[in-house]
Amino acid sequence: MTGKFERFNRRVGGWLEWIGVIAMLVMMFTTSVDVLLAKLLTSPMQGAIDMVMFSQLIAIAFALAMSIILGRHIQVEFIIARFPRRAQAVIEGLVALLGFGFFALIVWQLYLLGHAFQTAGEKSMSQLRFSIYPFPYAIALACIAPCLIFLQRFLNSFIRVFRE
Repeated sequence: MTGKFERFNRRVGGWLEWIGVIAMLVMMFTTSVDVLLAKLLTSPMQGAIDMVMFSQLIAIAFALAMSIILGRHIQVEFIIARFPRRAQAVIEGLVALLGFGFFALIVWQLYLLGHAFQTAGEKSMSQLRFSIYPFPYAIALACIAPCLIFLQRFLNSFIRVFRE
């Protein structure tokens, strides 16, 4: 069962990563067009800073799940590696539970922020004046995947505690 859950998390992480890649491409394209317009026509692209900023947020948030899956985040293992296997599994389970709680809190707070932006009618500061409430919602959606990954890791460590 945990194998299916892990494959599901990898598949979702891969999809989210592609959204992050597309956001990076949008960011690169916007920056290139803005620089070309500013240098050649002395008229920079309107709203380029906002587009790059929000694309960057999307790129980071949507690549997060795959970063966790691939282990591209900070880990300190030199002390825990010396513990017995059962103790390692307990510690890994506690860390996974903390990670799950942290990202669940992030999802909840981003949802509240998005709702506040939506009800207040918040707009970007650029001349384009587009609504910014979809971005906290999108990032909250992207942070559900790390919740699932940490839940899967908690379940795996829980199983390992009783196997070893």
